[in-house]
Amino acid sequence: MRKVLLGLSFLALTSTVFVSCKKDKDPDPVVTPEDQLGYELKSDITTNRTLLSGKTYTMTNMVYVKNGATLTIEPGAIIKVAKGKNALVVTRGAKIVASGTAENPIVFTSNEGTPSYGDWGGIVILGKATTNASFNQKPGEGEIEGGVNNSAGDGLYGGTDDGDNSGVLKYVRIEYGGYAFQPDKELNSLTLGAVGSGTQIDYVQCSYGLDDAFEMFGGTVNLKHIIAYKGLDDDFDCDNGYRGTVQFAIAVRDANKADISGSNGFEQDNDASGSTTTPITAPVFANVTLIGPKQDANTTIHKDFKRAAHLRRNTRTSIFNSILMGYPTGILVDGSKAAQNLIDGQMELKGLVIAGMGKSVDTAGTTSMGFNLTERLTNADWKNEIKSSTADAGLTAAYGAGASFDPTPASGSIATSGAVTVGKGSVTSVNYRGAVGAGDTWWKGWTKF
Repeated sequence: MRKVLLGLSFLALTSTVFVSCKKDKDPDPVVTPEDQLGYELKSDITTNRTLLSGKTYTMTNMVYVKNGATLTIEPGAIIKVAKGKNALVVTRGAKIVASGTAENPIVFTSNEGTPSYGDWGGIVILGKATTNASFNQKPGEGEIEGGVNNSAGDGLYGGTDDGDNSGVLKYVRIEYGGYAFQPDKELNSLTLGAVGSGTQIDYVQCSYGLDDAFEMFGGTVNLKHIIAYKGLDDDFDCDNGYRGTVQFAIAVRDANKADISGSNGFEQDNDASGSTTTPITAPVFANVTLIGPKQDANTTIHKDFKRAAHLRRNTRTSIFNSILMGYPTGILVDGSKAAQNLIDGQMELKGLVIAGMGKSVDTAGTTSMGFNLTERLTNADWKNEIKSSTADAGLTAAYGAGASFDPTPASGSIATSGAVTVGKGSVTSVNYRGAVGAGDTWWKGWTKF
């Protein structure tokens, strides 16, 4: 009997040890999900696909998202694009849902060891909103520039749905885009063709682009918290009936880099001929900080820099509560149609700080009208201020490099107040001028300067 008891005791002891060891065992490691389609984008996306968080993908072709498919990109995904005419094109009816976070932005960049302007073609989103463009004698439909279109019509944009939804771009960086397909036929960092107001574009930075940072051809999409950083051509280019609202936007230039076509902060046209074809280009820009190349009188800049704002060809673009600084010319109203739009109140320029320009305002083609832009801009009700020096804007470090860059208004800056009430567009009401208020940090963390 004693032997049996001893044996039972031993079994009990070993069972206890076994259970204890199993309980204390390290948990199974988390298995990172894998992309069964691989980590390369080289063919059209015709069914829903997801690019995984934390993974690096390589794009080696012109990739079209089409047939109503949705491309979802998770936070922290990186897409490195091979040099050449390689772009991501979201066609009409398809969607991109690239929703990063401030801590884990989504990055599209060059795959070159030493990246440079225009290594690849950027992102093109095409929607079904209205436009005044025409293609093959069909009004209301346009062919996006840059050699994107093909025999299937994957480069066409436009329709009748101003509320069209092409998806989401949020906390996204687009670097080294803007491939030159042909002279004056370049792709941009971000090209939006007739994109509708159902689309969300918020917290997007376009850096080192060969052509424009943001170009909108028709459509009604609204953009917020966007940054154009050291691009070559224009920062914000609007054509063919674009009518959205852009608020909280920063643009920064490299004094030594400009485009042969003439580099501007804003370049605004109704269409190439300045016609009266509707819908008329009439975006609303509010709270923009446009930092031109010329910090002060001693700064040498590239000869092809032109104007902070070139308003021409019958545009009705309005700019409110913004800071424009450091260009050879501040605002150029070009042509009698654009001038008449300003006279009629269809274009408004109010609550502006225009600082450190070689020439603050200029006109072209308006002599016979007796149009005086300075007189209008200095109307007390418009609350504009023209200053001789960029320093007069009172920004903390507008010309700081890298981590020292800071567009926040310093204590006592004229930018901390003086905002006008904006009576058009989808504008958030604030009391300051420029993209950043005192204490704002929206431009930090997810960005790269």
